[in-house]
Amino acid sequence: MNARTDFQVIVGRDGKPAFVVVPYEVFKRLNPRFGKGSVPNAVVNRAFDKGVSPMAAWREQLHLTQAEVASRLGITQAAYAQMERSVKPRKATLEKVSQAMGLEVDQLRW
Repeated sequence: MNARTDFQVIVGRDGKPAFVVVPYEVFKRLNPRFGKGSVPNAVVNRAFDKGVSPMAAWREQLHLTQAEVASRLGITQAAYAQMERSVKPRKATLEKVSQAMGLEVDQLRW
């Protein structure tokens, strides 16, 4: 098959292929879970490295304080802090917090 590809191979120091660069639209078709609704590696690392909830990791990634998120939710900072510490937050809580942070619910549920 002689199909045209827009891939670019980057060779490592050892002379072997190390990376492949593809146009973003092609990448999204190859990996449909990437993009909207995905969770950046930095958020996952923050959660595991610091031992915090996905909610807290996202808040820190978005450079928000607990008080700012609480204000968006119309609750106190202490009430929001309790939500953040919950091991298994309720669906309604995840829906409200995701909306306050501009995320999708699934981005907080992992």
